[in-house]
Amino acid sequence: MRSAVVAISGVVMVLATLAGAQQGPTVAAQANTVYVGADGRYEAAPDTALLQFNIAPQEPTAKAAYDHAARAAEQVRQALRENGIDPKSAQIGFFSLAPVYDWRQPKHKLIAYRVTSAVTLKLKDFSKIAPLVQQLSDLDVTENQSLSYVLDSMEEAKIKAVQNAYERAHNEAEAVAKSGGRALGELYYSSVDTNEQVRVYQPVQRMMMRAGAATAEDQATPAPTAEFTPQRIVVTAHVNAMFTMK
Repeated sequence: MRSAVVAISGVVMVLATLAGAQQGPTVAAQANTVYVGADGRYEAAPDTALLQFNIAPQEPTAKAAYDHAARAAEQVRQALRENGIDPKSAQIGFFSLAPVYDWRQPKHKLIAYRVTSAVTLKLKDFSKIAPLVQQLSDLDVTENQSLSYVLDSMEEAKIKAVQNAYERAHNEAEAVAKSGGRALGELYYSSVDTNEQVRVYQPVQRMMMRAGAATAEDQATPAPTAEFTPQRIVVTAHVNAMFTMK
């Protein structure tokens, strides 16, 4: 709730109330003060590509599944090296080995074992995305690929959004004070709330044709992300501030 309230000699005058996305905390009116709420915004181009995928081979025995996962992990490391990426920059989120049952049968027959591990990779060089996604898609044990763009320096962006919100709050408070023939004094109270844009991404499975089966036309087709601009990151802030009046 964006609002401007002036309290002079114990008399409270509500000057304006505008509907907003956020509602400030309840603050008791103080004599010779002005209380305002304002929204701020900061936009920035993403500086990091976040690539996530699973390594998930399935084999008849637990040992065979584990060995297959080890070979698949080495293929992933090799793909990273070929694209000039240190394998140590990739992070493993979890590793699991689970039995797979045939639920169509009453006794739930055990038919295989499945190894699953989640891999997350942050890239600063966006030019490496397309060839790496191509190679990972060519592997028969990677699945649930997702690509998103994020802002690594999020705290700095939040600070800038807060600064923008405070500047607006100060300007509104100053306008109110001048309208009442007063001068704006120092900051007496404030509260801050920030939010970052939240986007949900659907995993992309088999984004590219496998290298062995791809035609010349397929190989000449630009990657799905080619020539597009990554969506900007938006951070918003709401500041409630109370100022004294001279």
